[in-house]
Amino acid sequence: MKTHKGAAARFRITGTGKLVRMKGHRSHLRRKKAAKVRRLYSGKLPVSAADQPRLRRLLPYGLP
Repeated sequence: MKTHKGAAARFRITGTGKLVRMKGHRSHLRRKKAAKVRRLYSGKLPVSAADQPRLRRLLPYGLP
């Protein structure tokens, strides 16, 4: 099986096996956003439970 490279660039599997993602809309027009909003973009979020089975098929080898 091959790893889906688009998914590999966007998602990570943590050491405990959770899927995490970054927020979207973080690269453009950042100067006009509030400092609190810009700070929130730096964190990682868990992937929703509904999307996890599909992502696990795209990342069969559990990329770090």
